[in-house]
Amino acid sequence: MFQTVVSFLRTEIRGMSTFRKIRWIIYLLIIIQGIYLTIVRFTKGLGATTNLSDEFPWGFWIAFDVVSGVALAAGGFTLCFLVYLIGYHKFHSVVRATVLTAFLGYALVAVGLLYDLGKYYNVWHPVIMWNHHSVMFEVAWCVMLYLTVLFLEFLPVVLEKFKFHRLLKFMQRATIPLVIAGILLSTLHQSSLGSVFLIVPEKLHPIWYTPMLPLMFYLSAIVVGPAMVIVESTFSAKAFHRSLEKPVLVELAGFLLIALIIYIGVKLQDFYIRDAFKEFFTGSFESIHGLLEMTFFIVPVILLGLKKLRQNPRWIFFSAFLVVVGVVYNRFNVCWIGMLRQSNANYYPSYSEIAISLFLVTIGTMAFYFIARFFPIFPEHEHEETTNHEHQTVPLKMVETT
Repeated sequence: MFQTVVSFLRTEIRGMSTFRKIRWIIYLLIIIQGIYLTIVRFTKGLGATTNLSDEFPWGFWIAFDVVSGVALAAGGFTLCFLVYLIGYHKFHSVVRATVLTAFLGYALVAVGLLYDLGKYYNVWHPVIMWNHHSVMFEVAWCVMLYLTVLFLEFLPVVLEKFKFHRLLKFMQRATIPLVIAGILLSTLHQSSLGSVFLIVPEKLHPIWYTPMLPLMFYLSAIVVGPAMVIVESTFSAKAFHRSLEKPVLVELAGFLLIALIIYIGVKLQDFYIRDAFKEFFTGSFESIHGLLEMTFFIVPVILLGLKKLRQNPRWIFFSAFLVVVGVVYNRFNVCWIGMLRQSNANYYPSYSEIAISLFLVTIGTMAFYFIARFFPIFPEHEHEETTNHEHQTVPLKMVETT
């Protein structure tokens, strides 16, 4: 196995263009720096690597690595729901890649949480110290269980690769129960992450504080699910020299449009009921961020609402990318921007906080790349074609609207 990996890497390096070699060197430098900063973090503590304080204990790592990371991994449960429970088999070709993305995303969330915990060595406490009244206890258990479910959902890919046919048949029969369990667990912890912030009504700005935070977090996770599938499919098509499946993208864009309309509609209704529209026009620091956040959701609705643009893969990708940025921006606003003024803290992320997050993202990206190269992630005929011509440079074809 080790010789196979070494041989693969040698062949990869020989077949790389100069640009790709530079890009991999950058990845390597990010990883080396991340390893160094990780050692500093776990030997010298939070004070040596973050700008967090008692006044502002949750910062960039919670906002990006944990809260945003959980949302961005939502493509797994949304797509599995559409394919296995609704029977929308047009999306079957991207299910494996989506489940892998979700599994890696949740794994990185778990790792990222260790960086943020002062006493990281106590992360196992929820397993035996049960607190039924704690939202964080429920989130911890749901994330642990859902990570296990994602592993089991991806396991058939491994079994197929190594030809464990009997076990593969058993796991295939367990697909529907696993999907149902995954949907239930995702529903619980996606909404419960919003419930965490219900305890700070005096600190969180009225633009974002609402009793409907659990529902808003859940709906935004559903919105970002198809958006992440579109973004991931586009990037993986380019990385693995595959043609984009335009019918799949168009169908996903349709679901994304519907989800966006529902999300924005519920959000506007919430603003109206709470009389919060006026908060957007005060010219304050928070109002600017609130308006910018809404822009990332409204613009994709306008773009995808035009049938000609909804048939164009370039505009579909652009719209999906805006949605992904919008959901991450929303999580940052709730976790950071919306509470900054009331906390009387002057928090801004340190270089180490950003660098470690970039390190984790790079690790996840590289893990997806190598797993996809060794295992049948994509449709079988395309995977074989990629294997046979893995070093040919084939341009990514974006099919334009005729």
